[in-house]
Amino acid sequence: MTAPRNVILIALDTLRADHLSCFGYGRLTSPHIDRLASTGTLFERFYSPHIPTHPGFTTMHTGRDAFVHGVVSHAGSHVPDEAIPLMAEALARRGVHTVAVDNLGRWFTRGFDAYLPFDWDKDPTKPWRKAEAVNAVALGALDRCAADPRPFFLFLHYWDPHTPYLPPSPFDRMFVAGDERDPGERSMDPVWAFEPFRDYFAQWMDGVTDIRFPVAQYDAEIAYLDTVLARLFARVEELGLRDDTAIVIVSDHGEVLDDHVGYFDHHGLYDANLHVPCIISAPGLVPAAHRVSGSASMLDIAPTVYDALGFPDLSAELGLPGRSLIEVANGRADCGTISDLYITESTWMRKRGWRTGQWKLIEALEPDFHDGPPIELYDLSTDPGEITNLASERPEIIAELSARMHGYARRRAAETGVPDPILTSQITLRHIGKMETAVPKDDRLYAEGGRDRMG
Repeated sequence: MTAPRNVILIALDTLRADHLSCFGYGRLTSPHIDRLASTGTLFERFYSPHIPTHPGFTTMHTGRDAFVHGVVSHAGSHVPDEAIPLMAEALARRGVHTVAVDNLGRWFTRGFDAYLPFDWDKDPTKPWRKAEAVNAVALGALDRCAADPRPFFLFLHYWDPHTPYLPPSPFDRMFVAGDERDPGERSMDPVWAFEPFRDYFAQWMDGVTDIRFPVAQYDAEIAYLDTVLARLFARVEELGLRDDTAIVIVSDHGEVLDDHVGYFDHHGLYDANLHVPCIISAPGLVPAAHRVSGSASMLDIAPTVYDALGFPDLSAELGLPGRSLIEVANGRADCGTISDLYITESTWMRKRGWRTGQWKLIEALEPDFHDGPPIELYDLSTDPGEITNLASERPEIIAELSARMHGYARRRAAETGVPDPILTSQITLRHIGKMETAVPKDDRLYAEGGRDRMG
């Protein structure tokens, strides 16, 4: 197969996989993304192991785990070592034209020939046209990439459906049924009772009593984004780029919505936050109308981009742990790249965990933001929504997964020569109630096996 000469990597911030219609969601949220997926390969079980935004994107752009890049929280002070190349840096050295339409700034600007920020009207009393703000810059960037004789890597970062969920008309009532401010409806009461987020939520859904409303608006944001992306996809066709350009769609993390007490945010190591879409459309490079059921992770994005641009040797040269998903797409349908996954977060809550095909272990490294249990265990085969905590019922499973998780962490720390960053990090956003700004003094206990948390 002949590799496309270009890659467009599209990151759709805060998009959980199971709210796309091509992943089986009940609402038709993503017809244009669905159509793109029908021309390529969709990865049904793709996970972002380090959440939320900065850890997710750093893993994406480096192809390294948190033990190497060290970023485990959003808005923290840690900056990845410049000796760790980002995709744009590695590709620029190979003669690729590198362009980003993004506003993360910081180390994410490294290696791009052109780093083009965007902005939108952030008035919380009216709809936010975030995707259109990105397209206003992205379409021009795409035109310039097409005119450049070099192969190009174009990174596009769309911020929908990140909060606030303020879809513009006509999407704003697309999935809403009834009166979301019905005084007889009380399902939003627990949300309004969560003081840390109450004022923020009041800015964009004041008086809402029905918890189905913000979920509907999240879905409407996806539908709005999907419609805006149709213009981008059409422009790729108009420029004659489709046959020699790989389009990769992915997200940095998901959104917990009302599945758990995280309430319309992206903290909690649940699959609602970890399971994100991954779609590759590349004519002649990956099969069309194909689905891969095996598990893969964000560590595979950089090798995939390198492979699509015709540099399959670059991953080995850089010593990346992931695999090209192009190879996976052309293998057995049930083939993936991972079996177990080490997972972390340290923004609102500091936790780590271990995910297998059947089990999910979550260990809190300090008091839970929502007064949740210090240890959680879920049987994903019978409880994919992670509702029933089996920690007290299956101590033997906890012991097994904990040993694997801590053994892996010790091994990676030894390989990199630095401590597990989740043990030395600090929570970077608001510190409320039982949450402490300093790293707990008893972290050494958890580093040595975590058993003190289990009682």
